[in-house]
Amino acid sequence: MGRILDHVLYRTTVSGSGNVPTVGPVIFAANHLSYLDGPVMVGAAPRYMHVLVKQEMFGGFLGRVLRASGQIPVDRSGDRRALQRAKALLDGGGCVGILPEGTRGTGTAASVNNGVAWLALNSAAVVVPVAVLGTRIAGEHKDRIPPLRRRFHVVFGPSVRISREPGTSGRVSMDRAAEDIRVRLAAHVQAAVAATGQQLPQDEARDLQGTPDQHEGK
Repeated sequence: MGRILDHVLYRTTVSGSGNVPTVGPVIFAANHLSYLDGPVMVGAAPRYMHVLVKQEMFGGFLGRVLRASGQIPVDRSGDRRALQRAKALLDGGGCVGILPEGTRGTGTAASVNNGVAWLALNSAAVVVPVAVLGTRIAGEHKDRIPPLRRRFHVVFGPSVRISREPGTSGRVSMDRAAEDIRVRLAAHVQAAVAATGQQLPQDEARDLQGTPDQHEGK
């Protein structure tokens, strides 16, 4: 379904696939602009991944599709069980996708949640930053589905291994790991913008909405 979305309904240019390890556990960490970011990333990746998706999406037909394809429901208020399930997949050599900004926004990776850091520190997985561009552009509402046949860009960055710093507490290590991932993802997104010419949306998308969206997911 992701490949149909990428290459039939839309036009997706994929670059950096060679940065993705062909074997071993991988955490794909992408910026977050639109509802389509997760499936677009899945369709573009050279390896199959299980994406953490807000549990509110697991209803009706879409919910059946998500469960059948192995996606992971996550409670945004805090979900240790979802992280443990993701860790088990990584421990088995699989791949997990996460949108660590947590909510749809301008996609700059100005902040990330600690879930991605916990997975990186508690598994043998490397982290691959992913820039998803074009799924929302300046002036578009966060809830809008982009017009068919729009050009998207998915850029996979070099993988990085995140390790605990000797002599630091677990909480400090987690915060530092999250900031390390955030800085790397933000720099990768900006490099992808420069390389593709596809700009990120600006804050007017939030203004169009009126108030901050309280119904977002990972």
